[in-house]
Amino acid sequence: MKTYSILFLIGVIFSCSNTSKDLVVKTNIKDLKKGTVYLKRVVDSTLVTVDSVLVNGNSEFELYADLDEPDLFILDLDKNSKEDERISFFADKGIIEINTTLKRFVTDAEIKGSEQQKVLEDYQKLISRLNNRNLDLIKERFEAGKVGDTTLLRSIQKKELSVFKSKYLQTVNFALNNKDSEVAPYLALSEIYDANLNLLDTIHKSLTPKIKASKYGKELHNFIELRRADEE
Repeated sequence: MKTYSILFLIGVIFSCSNTSKDLVVKTNIKDLKKGTVYLKRVVDSTLVTVDSVLVNGNSEFELYADLDEPDLFILDLDKNSKEDERISFFADKGIIEINTTLKRFVTDAEIKGSEQQKVLEDYQKLISRLNNRNLDLIKERFEAGKVGDTTLLRSIQKKELSVFKSKYLQTVNFALNNKDSEVAPYLALSEIYDANLNLLDTIHKSLTPKIKASKYGKELHNFIELRRADEE
């Protein structure tokens, strides 16, 4: 009887040690010698840590998470870091590979492993030109303000409005063209949440049944309903 108990315990330990997580994030942060790296996601509107690793000499490690459907995750070097110092990525079940450097943690990040991440990166490439143009205009507006050139200021403000409208329209078109991806409702919620309600509704109606039933599809629907109620 004692032998059976020992064998049972060994079996339990073995099965637990081989329990695989839905998501494996294989990470390499060049030049990171010591520190804690956090894997986070938004749960019920709160950013929570789902896994963490204490790095001590080895810059290659793995993080794990349970995952029912594609979702946005965040890789963070410091749990108190600013939003623009975090790596955001879309993950699906399976393995995600993230390679980056300590010096340029966000800008050097190369992410492989999910179709949703590829779609998100396509959007980021599309919109980067407009973001850069907007930064240039902010600089021009600052310089015009220093010399008090009101005519130039008005001209720059018109250009900024044009860039703003273009970003919204390109985001809407991108979402419509990627209606079969969870990225579409995510972009509607994160990038153009204050857009005309009809535009958001158009995006939601265009989504495939699968995406409408996804986390971000449901959140977009609820958000539209809340806004509609507020505007009545």
